[in-house]
Amino acid sequence: MGLTASLYSGITGLNVNGERMTVIGNNLANVNTTGFKASRMHFEDLMSQDVSTANGFGQVGRGVRVAAVYSDFGQGAFESTSETTDMAISGEGFFMVSPKTTDEDLYTRAGAFRFDKDGYLVDPHGYVVQGWEVERSTASVASASVSNLAQTASTRIVGTPTDVRIENFQSPPQVTTNINMVSNLDPTAGDRTTGGTNPGESPYFALQNAWNGQNEPPLATGGYGYSSTIKVFDEVGAPHNVTAYFDQVTLSNAGGDTVWEYIVTCQPNEDGRILSGQNGLSTQMANTSAAGLLMAGTMTFRQGQLVGQSAFTLKSNGGSDPKSLDDWSLADMSVNGYPLFTANFLGISNASATNRPDANPIEMNFGLRAKNLSSNGGIPHSLGWDTQIGSLPSNAAAMTTSISNTGRLPNMNNVEISALATQSFDTGGSSTIFQSQDGYAAGVLQNMSVSRDGVLSGRYSNGQVIELYAVTLATFSNKWSLRREGGNLFSETRDSGPALTGQAGAAGKGTVDGNSLEISNVDMANEFVRMISTQRGFQANTKVITSADSMLSEVIAMKR
Repeated sequence: MGLTASLYSGITGLNVNGERMTVIGNNLANVNTTGFKASRMHFEDLMSQDVSTANGFGQVGRGVRVAAVYSDFGQGAFESTSETTDMAISGEGFFMVSPKTTDEDLYTRAGAFRFDKDGYLVDPHGYVVQGWEVERSTASVASASVSNLAQTASTRIVGTPTDVRIENFQSPPQVTTNINMVSNLDPTAGDRTTGGTNPGESPYFALQNAWNGQNEPPLATGGYGYSSTIKVFDEVGAPHNVTAYFDQVTLSNAGGDTVWEYIVTCQPNEDGRILSGQNGLSTQMANTSAAGLLMAGTMTFRQGQLVGQSAFTLKSNGGSDPKSLDDWSLADMSVNGYPLFTANFLGISNASATNRPDANPIEMNFGLRAKNLSSNGGIPHSLGWDTQIGSLPSNAAAMTTSISNTGRLPNMNNVEISALATQSFDTGGSSTIFQSQDGYAAGVLQNMSVSRDGVLSGRYSNGQVIELYAVTLATFSNKWSLRREGGNLFSETRDSGPALTGQAGAAGKGTVDGNSLEISNVDMANEFVRMISTQRGFQANTKVITSADSMLSEVIAMKR
């Protein structure tokens, strides 16, 4: 034992300090490596040997060995980049990547990702980033339930993590299903078009009667008080202009209320509705005087505030004269409580009325809606309207007769006025306050963006921002036991436990920053201090060996 044992103790010191210098050198070599996590080596003493002492037994150490090499997963600083697909995690999570055509999962903090020629989002090795597809709703305003419409407001993921791949760099068109049009109608504008005494010339349908889709223009210039036009889109993304015309109705003994009539129209040659006429013959709306006439109705104002609205649309089986008030009935309601119309721009079969199975109805929102509606695949108009006189007129002609007898216009049932609604105040003229619609044309992908929740969104030439994927983040119960695979990659081990996956922003996962990369967390000052102490430790152990050698030389010299 003795002196020879001390030589081996010194050798263990040389070995471990040499290994520690390797760890320090690797840390310093990766001081500029994206997402690199430094390593720390920890030592432990070897089992001590019992020796006899005056007081019994003592222990003499036999050297040192490596106890563990732990990774330092401390947060690294962020470097800003010009690439949208560069990502950095602020928190504990790891990005998941997978080699193509395999089920192997690897984990990394280096978020230098790019799209390859096949549309996959990959790291520098070509491993594909994993994420969830984002659910997108295509519910119709006429048939979707209120709860379904509410669910579309938030990002929802579907399925299991899969390859993030952009296969279609186009945004499909969205047909218009809703129009919001809020105007101020000047109460001093006067009645520009008046109706006669005949049912077909009712003062409440004077604009409807004056419209002639076979003329150019269909409505005489100056024959209305105000108009507002908005662009809408059909099923293939083609644009169409929808115009609402407003005109004040001259009333006597109205009790302070004012009434405006309105019509909603499109270009007559774009009206694709096909109506079933008499004897089973079909009527092409574009060939009639009612071409382009989509909705007609009234709005009632009290002290400038909208308090009532009626809306009529042409029956799907209109007679020989589509402008006859006998063929115009109260409009069907959407589940949101707004009246519906359809133009059937593409001339689709069985889609020329709002209650037809292939129709794409459009909500018309002037700021007033009926409340407390329920849906069973479409709402009959009788649930959305209240005449306030105990009976519902069967058509516009009957409404005119009812008004003559009672002086009351039909109105929505249990109305609710929006904070932004059509009004009638004297502000020096009529104007459009706000208008919007939810359709859009087809578009091509222009760039990408990443939210803090890790949602990858495409920005398209049609102005749409579509959420495509939610990046998957993984955490581990024991991340210090992950195995380094090189290339900024880690793999799970039995000791690390399985990956716990989730979306960015979930508890413990962290958030994602786009246009950023996490830089190495190596602290050069600390590494150089460790290098000095390691060098001194190595030198001290060499002195142990040389000193033990000198002592052995003295022992050998005793024989001389």
